[in-house]
Amino acid sequence: MSTIDVRVEKKVVEADGIVSLELRAVGEAVLPAFAAGAHIDVHLPNGLVRQYSLCNAPGSGGSYVIAVLREPNSRGGSSAIHDAVAVGDVLQISSPKNHFHLLSAPRSILIGGGIGVTPLVSMSEALHASGADFEVHYCARSESRTAFRNQLRASPFSGKVRFYFDDQGGSIEVNELLAAPADETHIYVCGPAGFIEFVTSSAKRLGWLDSNIHFEYFAAPTTTDEQGSVPFEIEIASTGVRLTVPEDCSAADVLLENGIEIPVSCSQGVCGTCVTRVASGMPDHRDIYLTEEEKAQNDQFMPCCSRALSRVLVLDL
Repeated sequence: MSTIDVRVEKKVVEADGIVSLELRAVGEAVLPAFAAGAHIDVHLPNGLVRQYSLCNAPGSGGSYVIAVLREPNSRGGSSAIHDAVAVGDVLQISSPKNHFHLLSAPRSILIGGGIGVTPLVSMSEALHASGADFEVHYCARSESRTAFRNQLRASPFSGKVRFYFDDQGGSIEVNELLAAPADETHIYVCGPAGFIEFVTSSAKRLGWLDSNIHFEYFAAPTTTDEQGSVPFEIEIASTGVRLTVPEDCSAADVLLENGIEIPVSCSQGVCGTCVTRVASGMPDHRDIYLTEEEKAQNDQFMPCCSRALSRVLVLDL
């Protein structure tokens, strides 16, 4: 997969535990255009690849802006951004990808929890530029942990933004906010998995159509209902070679160990980088990237995390 060299133009402390990076193309290169809701893969100095939403307005000055929360249990991604990346450093990134599209609608409701506000900032800028009706609801633990707080308060659409701070007793009333489902209104939600689940399940219970509810996870939700794993076989359609995937190993790892390289990024079934076509067999979908309709077709598979319900899964490789 091709990458783009970018230089860290600015590194700003946006809030407690959150920094933003402004990235510009190296030399005479021009960064590809992006739409609100897009993200990029960032190749970090420690060899990890992580996905971060673009926060700035689409078409704003030839740069990309990302914001990163230092995760207390970082697997090396957020800590690298905070501790090892400095102004002037050159990083490699992917072209923008978008699995969280902002649709054209008469009205939009944007609901963000914590660092999940990042794609919603870009969406807000795009909606304001288009003259669409929208509102932003931003939930955070405290003012000091609220990224882009000053930017949003100083924006020309500041009157459409409402903040909720846990330490001030602020609590979003989802039942009240979403009490009147409307076909012409779309809801966009991003934040921790529990936050997304709370908002989306509430919306569905209140009568909102699935097609009007959009969300994006930053990490796969954890579950107390452990999914058992049993060995299965993957067959490479082009060669007929069969490989065994042990219960404690992913299909992606087995493919790599046998010289079959596929692009892998998040390793959690979130980003869609490793999606692979299935020629036959029944996948055991454990990702959160594919839609329910796509999973029902059983012709795609996320080898980083998903497994098989059938004894053999034939991959179109």
